[in-house]
Amino acid sequence: MTGAKSWWTSPARHFLQHLLEMTAAMFIGMGVLAMPARLLWEALGWDFMIENLVARTLVMATNMTIGMALWMRIRGHRWRPILEMSLAMYLPFVIMYPFYFGGLAGTTGVMVVGHVLMVPAMAVVMLFRLDEYTLPHSMHRRAGEPETKELAAQPDA
Repeated sequence: MTGAKSWWTSPARHFLQHLLEMTAAMFIGMGVLAMPARLLWEALGWDFMIENLVARTLVMATNMTIGMALWMRIRGHRWRPILEMSLAMYLPFVIMYPFYFGGLAGTTGVMVVGHVLMVPAMAVVMLFRLDEYTLPHSMHRRAGEPETKELAAQPDA
C-alpha cells in the first residue's frame, strides 16, 4: 500500500496530472470556441479565416490556448508559465508552415503533425519548470492571494 500512496503524492504523478489537465482544457477550448469563431468569420464575410491554412491553424491554436490558459489560471499558475505554455501551442504549427509552403506537407499533414506535437511541446516546457509542474495544485498561488516566500523568490509573479 505504501507504493500506491507514494504514487499519489509523487512529483511524477503531479507532472502527469498537470499535462493531462492542460491537454483536456486545450481540447475543450477548441471544441467550445470553434463554432463561435466560424460563425463570426462567416458573419463578417471573412472566408479566408476558414479557408486559409495558416489563419485556420492560428485560430485553432488560439482557441486551445484560451481553454488551457484559463484552466491554468484557475488552478493557480502564475502568468509567466501560462505564457510559456501558450507559446508551446503555436510552435508545432509554425514549425510546419515552411514544409507546407515548400510543398513537402499538405493541409492534413500540417493539421495532424501540429496537433500531435502540441503535447510533446507542452512536456518540454514543463521540463524547464519542474518546480511548477511537479507540485500539487494546492501549492500554487491562487489569483489574488499573497505569494509565499518560496514563490516570491521565483522570477515573474
